[in-house]
Amino acid sequence: MKRIIRTALVMSIGLASTQCNTAQQGSTAPQTETAEQTQTTAAMGRSTADPRMRQFVDSLLSQMTLEEKIGQLNLVSVGFDVTGPVVSENVDENIRKGNVGGVFNTYTPVAARKLQEFAVNNTRLKIPLLFGYDVIHGHRTIFPIPLGLSTSWDMDAIERSARIAAEEASADGLNWVFSPMVDIARDARWGRIAEGAGEDPYLGSQVARAMVEGYQGNDLTQYNTVMACVKHFALYGAAEAGRDYNTVDMSMNRMFNEYLPPYKAAIDAGAGSVMTSFNEINGVPATGNRWLFTELLRDQWGFDGMVVTDYTAINEMIAHGVGDEAHVGALALKAGVDMDMVGEVFLKHLKQAVAEGKVTEEEITTAARRILEAKYKLGLFEDPYKYADEQRAKTTIMKPEYRQAAREIARKSMVLLKNEKQVLPLKKTGTIALVGPLAKNQRDLIGNWSGAGDWKQAVSLEQGIRNVADSSIKINYAKGANITDDEQMIQRLNAHGGELQIDKRSSEQMIAEAVKVAKSSDVIVAVVGEAQGMTGEAASRADITLPGKQRELLMALKKTGKPLVVVLMNGRPLALAWEDENADAILETWFAGTEAGNAIADVLFGEYNPSGKLTATFPQVVGQIPLYYNHKNTGRPYNGQLLDKYKSRYMDVTNDPLYPFGYGLSYTTFNYSQPKLSKSTISPSESVEVTVNVQNTGNFDGEEVVQLYVQDVVGTITRPVKELKGFEKISLKKGESKTVTFTIEPEDLKFYNNDLDFVLEPGEFKVYVGTNSRDVKEASFTVTE
Repeated sequence: MKRIIRTALVMSIGLASTQCNTAQQGSTAPQTETAEQTQTTAAMGRSTADPRMRQFVDSLLSQMTLEEKIGQLNLVSVGFDVTGPVVSENVDENIRKGNVGGVFNTYTPVAARKLQEFAVNNTRLKIPLLFGYDVIHGHRTIFPIPLGLSTSWDMDAIERSARIAAEEASADGLNWVFSPMVDIARDARWGRIAEGAGEDPYLGSQVARAMVEGYQGNDLTQYNTVMACVKHFALYGAAEAGRDYNTVDMSMNRMFNEYLPPYKAAIDAGAGSVMTSFNEINGVPATGNRWLFTELLRDQWGFDGMVVTDYTAINEMIAHGVGDEAHVGALALKAGVDMDMVGEVFLKHLKQAVAEGKVTEEEITTAARRILEAKYKLGLFEDPYKYADEQRAKTTIMKPEYRQAAREIARKSMVLLKNEKQVLPLKKTGTIALVGPLAKNQRDLIGNWSGAGDWKQAVSLEQGIRNVADSSIKINYAKGANITDDEQMIQRLNAHGGELQIDKRSSEQMIAEAVKVAKSSDVIVAVVGEAQGMTGEAASRADITLPGKQRELLMALKKTGKPLVVVLMNGRPLALAWEDENADAILETWFAGTEAGNAIADVLFGEYNPSGKLTATFPQVVGQIPLYYNHKNTGRPYNGQLLDKYKSRYMDVTNDPLYPFGYGLSYTTFNYSQPKLSKSTISPSESVEVTVNVQNTGNFDGEEVVQLYVQDVVGTITRPVKELKGFEKISLKKGESKTVTFTIEPEDLKFYNNDLDFVLEPGEFKVYVGTNSRDVKEASFTVTE
């Protein structure tokens, strides 16, 4: 069913305290919810607590020793992949003692069954294990990186990618995925911008909801669903200097208005678990922050699932400077953390902490309850081996229809940034100079955080062109440049699966070969960008231009006079001022996944008309960062006057982005009418309809993302210059017109003031409708007292 995106997403972060159910209070005595509590829970999109689950978990907890309860709080790393600096030890012994609640980094039905059998058959209470993994943008069939998924602005496609990932992961021994990452990110230097949905809280909320619904479906007990884990709670994307794991510091109203909404949307969608973040909040590391996990997440938002730390996050609070290992372990438990990933701080210290009165057994029971409830909801007590079916794995993983879906979704993610003189789409005949370090590449196509994906299954762009173009097309290939010539960088990348093959020729020799190839071709397709390991966790870059000698390669190719088409593969916004000025066409493809080459070729040759729109602003130069569309005005806003010195501006570059949020071209063109409002004045309880006519005025059928922005002109606190409040993706035949209607509800006009009250203030509001956040048409209305 097609999801029409309108403005009525619930943005309220919910400061009104919500009563917690028995599991949240930690009591083992059965209790019942009041009718009011049941209605509140149902209204927030979650099922009411299952009395049978309560009874079962109560009974199990009553049989457990303190040590066994603590054991449930321990998550260990076992298997093929290690995502951090510590590997768990003595796993078999700890499982036998009941000291392990779950494992991660182990998959395949054979491996999962062996571990599950060991746990069930060798522990006193036969409690099954959770099996978690970093399933970020697909499991075996890899989709575009999450930043690329978000640029599709297609929630059905995004949900489908998560549904397929859940089908494959659950067939491969897993029942828990550490996704979605919903952190708002406005600094392109931060490597993990690749793993989220960009800079906007409204769009990020829509993506968060779609991902959770895709993973979890309607019933977690089904064999083909997995428990989602929303991360990283909270504010991780605002790390200072764009440097991973760094400090975060922000005001409460920015937190509530701009950063928390996607987390809340994921919780309202029913996410079963939440992961802590590495940063601090208000001077307290998130993993030990009781305000964050108990007062906000549980008491105010009503979250009834489990909280897991990020990799060794409890241990890392020591370096933050808030106490020794025993102290930070107690701090995390009392904050509301339920499971310790890899660090084993709970395992080592909680029993003694109870003896010393630093924590209570009731607090440990509460944490164990949440983990046991997660296992119950997944149906593991009924069938511990439901995710260990070898036959289902053979018939499910990388099915042809999954690969076809990956191709279709990858096409939707691509953003056409420039297309002078309609260089694209290319003709399917003639001679192409295919140049660049990523032109034949397979490893980088599946991107960072590709988990169990096999890069050898990925379709290169060279192969994609051969698959899509006519058999008569001639490809003249030259590598032209390495991705990077920095030996230290190459060492770092290859130490973590980079698979970079470095050409030992000089850059001059490689560029000369590329120029020769270009001169004998009709058009140049230059495939440039980053290695996949240059983005993702622990992959921040201070210089976000093209690495190595790639720009020099493009400069030499430009001088040939042949049409220059730049195909980008990267995991973040790049600074591309020279490329924008000199290339004839630029296509942003991100790291597009298993079917990348076919999908890119579909777009290059016009089999698919690109419809992607940016969800993160591209700067002209790195010095503009952080740069985002929904910024505040200053008392001295720059109005473009060159000699007007005393304004908020740079002396050496304009304030403007290279490409704004929401930007993306098509092979056709679209014309927007002036938006019309159903009313010019409304009361605080009324809605207003905004209608706009969009016409396809070009020569191709195409899709357009119609975007609605609102500005609160005067407020008791300063408000952004505009905020996304709705969008709709429409298809238009050549010459066709459609009228798009948005409904702005009172909730869409509210914000958190400095008292953290969610309020709608009377006054003037501006409405902007257009093809991106910059190119819009305006109307206005007034809200009365």
